[in-house]
Amino acid sequence: MTTDTQQKTLDLIKQHFFTPRDWLRFYVSEMLKADIHFGHGCTNALDESVYLIQATLQLPVSDISPFLDAKLLPYEHDKLFEVLSRRIHQREPAAYIVGEAWLAGHNFRVDPRVIIPRSFIAELLQDNLSPWVEDEQAPLRILDLCTGSGCLGILSAITFPNAQIDCIDLSAQALEVAQLNIQKYDLEKRIRLIQSNLFEKTPKAQWDIILTNPPYVNSQSMTKLPAEYLHEPNLALAGGDEGLDLIRPILHQSHAHLSDNGFLICELGHEKQFFESHYPNLPVVWLEVSAGHDQVFMIRKEDLPLKV
Repeated sequence: MTTDTQQKTLDLIKQHFFTPRDWLRFYVSEMLKADIHFGHGCTNALDESVYLIQATLQLPVSDISPFLDAKLLPYEHDKLFEVLSRRIHQREPAAYIVGEAWLAGHNFRVDPRVIIPRSFIAELLQDNLSPWVEDEQAPLRILDLCTGSGCLGILSAITFPNAQIDCIDLSAQALEVAQLNIQKYDLEKRIRLIQSNLFEKTPKAQWDIILTNPPYVNSQSMTKLPAEYLHEPNLALAGGDEGLDLIRPILHQSHAHLSDNGFLICELGHEKQFFESHYPNLPVVWLEVSAGHDQVFMIRKEDLPLKV
């Protein structure tokens, strides 16, 4: 709902704004003034402003420059004002406003039923999980555990064209979104969705690779999250006191679900210190991603703990 002050601002804008260029300057200024948090795709006010304006006006994502001086219609001003208001006043992430998110060059449908895709495991898939997968054409069986929007499962299917993928999530709502994304990429024959609390209701199958980006934010960090993250499902973020509530059972249960030469890749954010305090001698391999070498680890089946 537009307040009286916002309506006056919009009326003034319509008198002085004519083009996307006018709005772009205003978006950047208002975002910087509001000190919003960027952490769901874009990293700065200019890039996010361009993204939101392109999406709102249904312009090509490749280049906004040919349209910067086009004259806008009154209803387009209304839409642009509404989007900016949602972003700076309600602190909605841009991905939820637009209804999509980009990861590893691919577009995924998102809404508040799922966490916004941003896993660093996507970077490893772009490198074909090298050197742990020697043949990307091999008929692999891959599990995307805690799949959310299905993004890692879909990227796995794209990376490994002969793989069969299972995607597991506890949330039925998340799986509804994942199904939409699977249909978008025409992968229904290769990706199966399973509602389960981790391995509780999984088929009696063994996977060559288990990928997981589980909830891992520790309790103290949860209280300090920027407002944008509070729009995401708590179930997809909160990892308990030390961020390990799901990582521990994943570690202890994965051995029984991996093939003889299989391995687990797990993202745990900034919880490496807690992890190593509980598993000081576990021979994990910390993988290099753009955020560093302390947020994603790999461990082979033979090195996984057997005690449940």
